[in-house]
Amino acid sequence: MFPYIPNGREDIKEMLSQLGLTSLDELFSDIPDNVRLNKKLDIDGPLSEMELSTLMEELSKKNKTIKDLTCFLGAGAYDHYIPSVVNHVISRSEFYTSYTPYQAEISQGTLQTIFEYQTLICNLTDMDVANASIYDGATALAESMMMAVGKTRRKDVIVSKTVHPEYRRVLKTYARFQGINIVEVDMVDGETDREILESKMSKDIAAVIVQYPNFFGVIEEIKEIEKIAHSDKKTLFIMTVDPIALGLLESPGNLGADIVVGEGQSLGNPLNFGGPYLGFMAVKKALMRKMPGRIVGQTEDVDGKRSFVLTLQAREQHIRREKATSNICSNQALNALAAAVYMTVLGKEGIREVAEMSFQKAHYAHELITRSGKYRDAFNKPFFKEFSIAANVDAETINEKLYQKDILGGYLLEKDYPQQKDTILYCVTEKRTKKEIDTLVEVLEGIK
Repeated sequence: MFPYIPNGREDIKEMLSQLGLTSLDELFSDIPDNVRLNKKLDIDGPLSEMELSTLMEELSKKNKTIKDLTCFLGAGAYDHYIPSVVNHVISRSEFYTSYTPYQAEISQGTLQTIFEYQTLICNLTDMDVANASIYDGATALAESMMMAVGKTRRKDVIVSKTVHPEYRRVLKTYARFQGINIVEVDMVDGETDREILESKMSKDIAAVIVQYPNFFGVIEEIKEIEKIAHSDKKTLFIMTVDPIALGLLESPGNLGADIVVGEGQSLGNPLNFGGPYLGFMAVKKALMRKMPGRIVGQTEDVDGKRSFVLTLQAREQHIRREKATSNICSNQALNALAAAVYMTVLGKEGIREVAEMSFQKAHYAHELITRSGKYRDAFNKPFFKEFSIAANVDAETINEKLYQKDILGGYLLEKDYPQQKDTILYCVTEKRTKKEIDTLVEVLEGIK
């Protein structure tokens, strides 16, 4: 069975004859012999559709998903419950298009879904303008850094080491080819060292970047950090946030953020082994002409009816590359639609309930895990739904023992923070039951 290469022998023979060739070997004769595989691939022969389907099902069963495991892993991607209506709406065929809705006359439905998504993100963050989404949280943060550099015409950007390590690596990748200098600020007891941050402030700083809650789940003293960041009037304050946490915590808009970004996966998008996800971005009005990507605006047509269009396009990739605010050229429309449906279905009260349940269950788990003294807090700070636990047992061994009991353990912090040896970052969402948390604690207590 060749589902993607339907050419038969006669087809290949005819194509070769058009090229004046007699064999496939002759077609590839320009490839040196020493780099060619001069034998047949060690794979079985073609299968029928029925045989192939059976084989693929058998292979897929080798993977374990969160349907098979009880998930206590977070670190940027979260196992929140997705109401069935989300998939029902985004499964409608009219939303399955990669077409950019340039022609407003035939794209009102697509444009309105994006407009509603932008409005919901603005409401959630208490910011003035949101774009039509970006690839993911890390990309959104990198684009916010580029915005700050472009707006201030400065080249130094401060980022706390409590920001997601992968996000910081993406920042450095963007910065490397733009001549931007990334200045990392150390942490103390799991939060940004504000004294060091203050000492690094200067007239060259374009932006200060923090995470809220930070990578360790700690709720930082954002008001204090914001004061330091804005001690220079031109410096922009950028926050990367967990959108679910905003159901419970004070909004970035009220905390003085100039730019808010984040990963939108937890808003109605499944984990999917790592993607596709979506990045969201919202800014104060003064920065809207510097935003990357697309923005949908509301207007009226010639008959006075409410309608929607792509707006402020002169700032993006339609103009000369070097003049554009950004060359990012896509939004995650279907993922953004899932996020919009999720936020609409839950509403303010629903998102607050999800946040409260995650908060309460995480603190219940934390209390039980640390009660016996076998495991201890890595940091003594307030947290939301993630917390770091240190142990005298090898962290990989702990996760292996948990996996044997069909539990997906937490994130091993030592991979990115060598000083956090045998420390695991656990996450508890509203989906975890008391029984599941009790079982986690029981297994942890039994590990020697």
